[in-house]
Amino acid sequence: MPEFDIQQVIDLAVVYGIKIALALAIYIVGKWLVGVVSNAMQKAMSARDVDPTIAKFVGSIAYYLMFAFVIIAALGQLGVQTASVFAIMGAAGLAIGFALQGTLSNFAAGVMMILLRPIKVGDWVEVAGESGSVSEVAIFATTFLTGENKTVIIANAAVMGSNIINYSTQQERRVELVVWVGYSSYIPPGKG
Repeated sequence: MPEFDIQQVIDLAVVYGIKIALALAIYIVGKWLVGVVSNAMQKAMSARDVDPTIAKFVGSIAYYLMFAFVIIAALGQLGVQTASVFAIMGAAGLAIGFALQGTLSNFAAGVMMILLRPIKVGDWVEVAGESGSVSEVAIFATTFLTGENKTVIIANAAVMGSNIINYSTQQERRVELVVWVGYSSYIPPGKG
């Protein structure tokens, strides 16, 4: 039976305790710092009159990218080989990509909508058989408020895959009204 050495246990506890404490410190400080930087980016873009949708999108993408680096740094401090973490993340990303093809097409369409800006918040549009005022352009779906005060949420892939009629892009609109008038009705001269 091997001899139990209390000094070895204490030495291992000190070494691994320090590693765990440093990894927790990297995680906590890193998460806080990532939040501060992400919020500062969004505020800076808002101060420069960047569209709120774009500011929110860029801020959230920056947050998740920086947070991934914080996680990898914390795992590296624990002694985990980060190359294997990248390989696992790549394989998991590929599997998730195949499983979420529809969601990823909505994501890609959302990125295209944010970059190309065919519609923006406040526009009155007709899209995918629905018409209403755009209340939010998010990364996966677009939310409309119809004339009947109904909230309609349409996936971004459906929005980008259909014709978009934006009534708010021009200053003036022509409205055509068809009015039926009886043959015996009197129409004053110069009015018809």
